[in-house]
Amino acid sequence: MIAEKAASVNMPYVIERWPGGMLTNFPTIRKAVKKMANIDKLMADGTYSNLSKRELLQITRQRAKLEKNLGSIADLTRLPSALFVVDVLKEQIAVREANRLGIPVFGIVDTNSDPNNIDFVIPANDDAKDSVEVILNACCSAIAEGIEERKAEKADEKAADAQADADAEEAKPKRVARKARKEEAPKAEAEEEAPAAE
Repeated sequence: MIAEKAASVNMPYVIERWPGGMLTNFPTIRKAVKKMANIDKLMADGTYSNLSKRELLQITRQRAKLEKNLGSIADLTRLPSALFVVDVLKEQIAVREANRLGIPVFGIVDTNSDPNNIDFVIPANDDAKDSVEVILNACCSAIAEGIEERKAEKADEKAADAQADADAEEAKPKRVARKARKEEAPKAEAEEEAPAAE
């Protein structure tokens, strides 16, 4: 359910065991994701067809393991701006890493969990599928709305930049003409003064 909701708004997610150091040791995680992408690329261009069955099986197993643990965060190129945790008791490592890096944590906190490390507490039952689904629906709709607003803001900024560039281009000939008149004025005065000096 979490994978489906996160994929609907194109957000990275982790539903398997949290890879230790995924936030605090992010460059290493990125190397593993790049390794997975390289395996895909080499399989696509036929480089691995020359390998023995045993080597091919090992590489396939390694690719499957990487896909299981890191496939859902393959598009994550930088540290996330916020973290949403469904079970803060089970995912203590994720919460501690986010706290260490100053990443805000949104978490569903049950009665058996400590809310002190969570920045934005959502009091609810984290074991019930229905309650988690209701909260995820609300969060995903808010994320989708925020993405649409960001797209609209970027479109407005692009339009404003294009308008500013057009205005600058339009004003350029006027400035050049004004500058030319200023440069010509002292020359004309000098020419007028020259016959008087004779």
